[in-house]
Amino acid sequence: MSKRSSKTVWSKSFKSILNKMTTAATRTGVSAIKQTLAAVVPKTVKRNPARLLKAAKSVASTKSKKSTTSVASSVRSTVQSASLTSGMTAGMAGLRRYYLYRPPGVTRSERLPLVVMLHGCLQDAAALAASSKMNQLAARKRFLVLYPEQEKLSNAQACWNWYDTRSGRAQREAMSIDAVIDQVCLLQPVDQHRVAIAGLSAGASMAALLAVSHPRRFRALIMHSGIATGLAHSSATAIMAMRGRRLTATPLPAGIKLPALLVIQGSKDRIVFPVNGTLVAQQWAMQAGAKTGKPRTVQRGARYPSTITDYRREGQVVVSLCEVNGLDHAWSGGAKGFAYSDPRGPDATAMIWAFVSKQFAYSP
Repeated sequence: MSKRSSKTVWSKSFKSILNKMTTAATRTGVSAIKQTLAAVVPKTVKRNPARLLKAAKSVASTKSKKSTTSVASSVRSTVQSASLTSGMTAGMAGLRRYYLYRPPGVTRSERLPLVVMLHGCLQDAAALAASSKMNQLAARKRFLVLYPEQEKLSNAQACWNWYDTRSGRAQREAMSIDAVIDQVCLLQPVDQHRVAIAGLSAGASMAALLAVSHPRRFRALIMHSGIATGLAHSSATAIMAMRGRRLTATPLPAGIKLPALLVIQGSKDRIVFPVNGTLVAQQWAMQAGAKTGKPRTVQRGARYPSTITDYRREGQVVVSLCEVNGLDHAWSGGAKGFAYSDPRGPDATAMIWAFVSKQFAYSP
């Protein structure tokens, strides 16, 4: 009886967290849809605004209380051909849907960097693309952006099952994402020496799992509001980790060179408690044998100030922790009006590109 009762308590707790996240995600009206369209479709693409708006109004009139993520899914068929190329990869771990952004005018002779983006719970590829504005940056800086997408059949809240390592489900999902990257590298003009992976929340934790299991594939890992690898192995321990109640993670594998890590964590995060940012940075730095630098405070204009701590090995930054003072569970500096997106924070997307660009500049 005690085991069943314990499972019930954890199940209710997990549902409570997801309910809070769902409430935060709810957005209504045409304005949110218009913002999705504006954020996902590059300005360089010619489109018919009247036709897109008509489609948006049709969705809004019938499903006015959808979350922003659901709205993004509803209008994807309208904007997909203009912005993201969809695909499906079949591998040993099953099928995986993905979306790929290519900057305009890519030639056959080019070899472009690739940034893999993993969405969080209650999100999808379109929602993360819209809130992070990564595609707009990719258009300016000329790199590819890959968005693997979780299936609702695998998780009703569209969460990556990063914590479910005992059953092997987390590893199988990581394998399916890796198969997507393989396919894109084969079919697209990817410079395989310049590949980085980033994620938000559950996506950050899954990105870390991939980076640890395939360290040679990635030059950089970016964890925005994520959990350290090996800190959780079930839904119950995942909740404890998210709430800062598990502070001892399984040591990372020794003797391998892991990709450089950028951690972005909000100081007022009520879903993934702030201690997790420090924990994952220290975990990564310990494996690399890096020394902790002196924290410094950075603030630009009216945006939230950030405390940045670099961890160096042989003079090179291998881990950088950016603690955003005032940020909740949201993409820092993201587009206005989207769930899990706070425009008041420093621009996480710009920080990511600045970080990975430095890693790409180093010799493999």
